[in-house]
Amino acid sequence: MNRDILKKLIIWKNKKDRKPLILRGARQVGKTWIMKHFGELEYQNVSYFNMDNDKILSNIFETNFDTDRIINELKLYSGINIEKNKTLIIFDEIQEIPKAISSLKYFCENNNDYHIICAGSLLGIALHKGTSFPVGKIDFEDLYPLSFKEYLDAKGLNEYRQIIENQDFEKINTFKNIFIKNLKEYFYVGGMPQIVENFINEKDYDKVRNLQRNILDMYENDFSKHADKNIVPRIRQVFNSISKQLSQENKKFKYGNIEKGGRSSQYEEAILWLKDCGIVHKINRLTDIKIPARAYEEDNIFKLFFVDVGLLSCMNNLSQKTLIEGNELFIEFKGALSENFVCNELIRNKKTSLSYYTNDRSTLEIDFIVDDGYDLIPIEVKSTINLRSKSLKTFIEKFKIKKAIRYSLADYKENEIITDIPMFAINDLA
Repeated sequence: MNRDILKKLIIWKNKKDRKPLILRGARQVGKTWIMKHFGELEYQNVSYFNMDNDKILSNIFETNFDTDRIINELKLYSGINIEKNKTLIIFDEIQEIPKAISSLKYFCENNNDYHIICAGSLLGIALHKGTSFPVGKIDFEDLYPLSFKEYLDAKGLNEYRQIIENQDFEKINTFKNIFIKNLKEYFYVGGMPQIVENFINEKDYDKVRNLQRNILDMYENDFSKHADKNIVPRIRQVFNSISKQLSQENKKFKYGNIEKGGRSSQYEEAILWLKDCGIVHKINRLTDIKIPARAYEEDNIFKLFFVDVGLLSCMNNLSQKTLIEGNELFIEFKGALSENFVCNELIRNKKTSLSYYTNDRSTLEIDFIVDDGYDLIPIEVKSTINLRSKSLKTFIEKFKIKKAIRYSLADYKENEIITDIPMFAINDLA
């Protein structure tokens, strides 16, 4: 299975000022597989260490931060000859041994010829609990579920992926039905690698649902296993509320919709926990339309989106029948799946930041605002081919916007300011 992040990992390998790399991402997005695959492709050998409940590994990092000693003991433990610039060292679930995280500073400063890549599904949780973190001594990459383009790749439809990447809208219009068929499928299956692989091999929608439920159960088990017991009920409440809140017309996350009288002070920590795990994306509202957008984000008003559109459709009990009923799928749950899909596709681009806008009366709302470093680009998501956009037009006039994008199922059309793009043809905006 080809993953786009592989290109970034190769760039990291070839850096002269390379630092140890931490790969972040939710459970089951394929972190372990991509690290091992990268090692097999690019190195003479791979030395893999899983730090979950390994007392010997814990003892190796407990003594001191002498990197030569650590490497020698890792050689003895693994039975693999770890060589500078030739061996990829993998520390999986590194958050389980906090001193291993701290040791990365010393590898960066004293022995950066050792190529070290790390991962941890709950790494963000460990850092917020006070784990010593070597600021400035580590590189980061984020791994998400397969994008729609990666999904096409996995299905052997690379030529259709190339059409999207080339933004060849004449061919996109010609093969529109093929793109929509695969997009509908993607809304159901999602991008979790194990599930995609299983679906490609077996074409069994019921099996897809069972595998998705297993992942959701795994996430819930993590709450009890790794979160402080005092906030576990709150995490579950937020987790189970996301799909319901996205199914509303106004997708702003409301504490009062979790329970009557709910307040931010009750749920802030639970939301941070889910965000740190990579399970949700928190998209904040802008208080003003100015650059840089992050300076005008309002932390207490936001929308929460799920890491994978397939898992969201499972949480909403989306039926297999919906897949064959015209384009009703994109309207289901008031366009929640469409908006979540667009969020997931846009958030991968690290050259931009993503937020949204609504006025205080919620009479004017823009689904997403992209800051590409030069302009703020409003984005509207339409679930059908109906392109009426009163809010978008009002927003353009009010803030003198030069460029806007509307994603829908309609064909590509470039107007004076608004560009209509089929949502299956999302490409990097910067």
